[in-house]
Amino acid sequence: MSKFSDYRYQKDFNVPETMQAIIAAGVGFENLKVAEVPVPQVGPNQLLARVDAAGVCTSIIKLIEQGPKHTYINGWDMEKWPLILGDEGSVTLVKIGDNLKGKFRVGQRYAIQPAVNVPPIVHRERYNNNGAGMFKCGVGYSLPGHLAQYICIQEEILQGQCLLTLPDDEMAYFAVSMGEPISCVYSAQQRNFHLIKDSPFAERRPHTGILPGGITVVIGAGAMGRMHAELALRFRPSVLIVCDLQQERLDKTTKTIADKARTRQCHLVCVTGDKLEQMVRDLSNGRGADDIILAVGIQPVQQQALGLLAPGGVANLFGGLPRGKHILELDALAVHYREIKVVGSSGGDPSDMAATLQAIKAKQIDPGNYVAAVGSLDNAIDVLKMIKETKIDGKAILYPHIKHTALQSVDYWDKSRETDLLESQLT
Repeated sequence: MSKFSDYRYQKDFNVPETMQAIIAAGVGFENLKVAEVPVPQVGPNQLLARVDAAGVCTSIIKLIEQGPKHTYINGWDMEKWPLILGDEGSVTLVKIGDNLKGKFRVGQRYAIQPAVNVPPIVHRERYNNNGAGMFKCGVGYSLPGHLAQYICIQEEILQGQCLLTLPDDEMAYFAVSMGEPISCVYSAQQRNFHLIKDSPFAERRPHTGILPGGITVVIGAGAMGRMHAELALRFRPSVLIVCDLQQERLDKTTKTIADKARTRQCHLVCVTGDKLEQMVRDLSNGRGADDIILAVGIQPVQQQALGLLAPGGVANLFGGLPRGKHILELDALAVHYREIKVVGSSGGDPSDMAATLQAIKAKQIDPGNYVAAVGSLDNAIDVLKMIKETKIDGKAILYPHIKHTALQSVDYWDKSRETDLLESQLT
């Protein structure tokens, strides 16, 4: 068998005593490091998993900057108890806690929904007021994260039903890891809703998601905006307008989804910001957009977009605004007479992750379109700096069990490329 096959299909796991992990031992980038730490010893109600691929998420920057003030950290002393980062990944079980034997088996593959909607169970004493008032924990925050060779799946994850089986055990590792960011997009689009009447005397019926046959606008063509555009095609809008200031991003959007838009009989238009208002007016005959997804956190852009909504239209504030610049004016007359709606979301839940993994399997979205770089675990800190400096447009996928590999920029990633990398670089 090949080195990759030995790794992928092995049944006996010789788990070492120590592992590499990306840890945060305080606030700021100066407190990040690649460390050799003990492999977690699992309790009777816990699992140990090998991390096969891990994504590097923008949200880690907020954790690094806020430290114990972050809601998910809530006073946890990071100097005393350093955190293992990483909320995105693909894992394989290697050890089963005594009370869980018979329910799980070594070698099973899973995805983990990192936003865990249960209060802290383990180490409550490390939080402010013993975690009183907390209703959510985060993987890669106070729960161990994926930017490590192994991850302890604690009681919080299992109680929150955040350990998800895969729809296909042959899914690429990177595709499972990409399930988390894509699930945030899936969740956000589920927040859009329209009241539809099939005839003048019919009952109004709710439609969840983007309006089929309507006009959808995605503002912001970074990686998350492009994910929104591709997933929006599931609803078959008649027109999809993608807007960004950078022509390069618009060109990437066209390259990624133009063929898919044609097969769904959707007219795809990519425009720069100065042409958006006129384009919406022209393509809607002055009516406006039925759905606007704001995948950019810029206050004037979000404010202006509210004026582009059609009657009954929905603005989705996907891109978070910075505190201090987060107030928008809402035209009450437009709400009253035009029945516009404003919605938002902050991440997903297990159902969103499960649906996203199914969408990836069904090729409703191709996660390889949004991978911008691949490498080894020790690239993580450099990737975080690139994210902070906006020098990477897409996700970096890191493989914790390969030897040191220089970060490689890619335009596209798939299972065959992943297999080739692992075959050549596995330790």
